[in-house]
Amino acid sequence: MSNSTAANSAAILDFDPEGAQRQVNLLVRDGVAWIGDHWIQIGIAIGFAALIVLALDWVKRWGKRYCERQPVVTGWAGIFGRAIARTNRFFMTMIAAKLVVGVADAPTGVVTAINFLFTVAAVFQAAVWVREVILGLVEARTQTDHRGSEALGTALGLIRLLVTFAVFAIALIVVLDNLGVNVTGLVAGLGVGGIAIGLAAQGIFADLFAALSIIFDKPFRKGDSITYDQTQGNIEAIGLKSTRIRSFQGEERIISNKNLLDKEIQNNTQRVHRRAKFAIGVTYQTAPETCARIPDILKEIVEAHDRLFVRAGFVNFGASSLDFEVEFDSPGPDYVAFYDARTAIGIAILRRFNAEGIEIAYPTQTTFTAAPDGRLVMPYAEVQPVRDVDHV
Repeated sequence: MSNSTAANSAAILDFDPEGAQRQVNLLVRDGVAWIGDHWIQIGIAIGFAALIVLALDWVKRWGKRYCERQPVVTGWAGIFGRAIARTNRFFMTMIAAKLVVGVADAPTGVVTAINFLFTVAAVFQAAVWVREVILGLVEARTQTDHRGSEALGTALGLIRLLVTFAVFAIALIVVLDNLGVNVTGLVAGLGVGGIAIGLAAQGIFADLFAALSIIFDKPFRKGDSITYDQTQGNIEAIGLKSTRIRSFQGEERIISNKNLLDKEIQNNTQRVHRRAKFAIGVTYQTAPETCARIPDILKEIVEAHDRLFVRAGFVNFGASSLDFEVEFDSPGPDYVAFYDARTAIGIAILRRFNAEGIEIAYPTQTTFTAAPDGRLVMPYAEVQPVRDVDHV
């Protein structure tokens, strides 16, 4: 057993009920005497305190009405209004008592009691406000895109539980510290317990925090089309442990949230455009003047199909062709529209080249016959007939 634990145990064992009773009796006696001697000041103090409580209660009711007018938390005003609406009347009463206790010339015991109660009320009220602000920020972050999501509801419930436990545990430690209790052992115990739980459930927590990251950071949403590794598909559901994806081949693929976020994800739904590139080879017999016109021809074809022309030009002397390329963008993420436009533009290029007499090249080899000195033999030697040697 540690020294701090032993000291706390000794303090509990040394608790004197009779001494506590004497202190209570002394406080009651001093309070009665104080009321009898200062009833006018006490009445004035109570009046001021009542006004303070009424003013604070009006602020609380204003926050409550504001939240009722805007049930969806979307900004800082709604978050703070929600926090104000959760103000406790005991806290308001203790504020008033703290402010007017000097007016009534209260005895030391009464002042000490009011200070203690005010500290307790203020600490726990601060915990309530902090909890409401944190939860308000979380809900405001998720209202737009995930409203009604089962995963979101579960995540918010878990976040609410964790935040409530954390802030009220801190509040309790602060109150105990103000009472003179040695909280070092308690804090150390909570820390060790938290580490043990974290190590035992690190896999679950990894997927959980990955799910929260997906929900709040929004790399993708339900219904989005994404690509990762060799998989393409649409997001069907985002759970606390895994995400379900319907691939374009039809099967459902399930991957843990942590593994999914560790990959490079392409969100196709967020595309502003899709880009296509055609590589076109024409024969070496194409005249230079005709080659110079090809980029303009390609631009005309792309613009005739209401697509955004990017560039077109000569790129390479190929093994069997003069190589050109054209790039264009299809606006929006719609893959079907992009696919149809790419097909239509490709066919239009074929038609225009046929009309212009431009030949599309294909892999060919031409054989030339040369004399021993390297000069081409022109014309080629005539093909000799096959002779039947058996009848010669």
